[in-house]
Amino acid sequence: MADAADYATELNERHLAGALASRAHLAASHATECDDCGDDIPDARRKAAPFARTCIECQGIRELKAKGVRR
Repeated sequence: MADAADYATELNERHLAGALASRAHLAASHATECDDCGDDIPDARRKAAPFARTCIECQGIRELKAKGVRR
């Protein structure tokens, strides 16, 4: 009979497996163009952050907007 610890372990394993699958999918997408401006994402950024979907400039703008900073 499974106890609470077994359920928690199973839930944790499912969550981890899903996160890893999601990350692998993002890394495999190898975006070459920014989702926001359409410019090329530089090779250095794609190597450093293979999951990146935006160029560094657009990512900076997204982060400022998330903080509530107005331009």
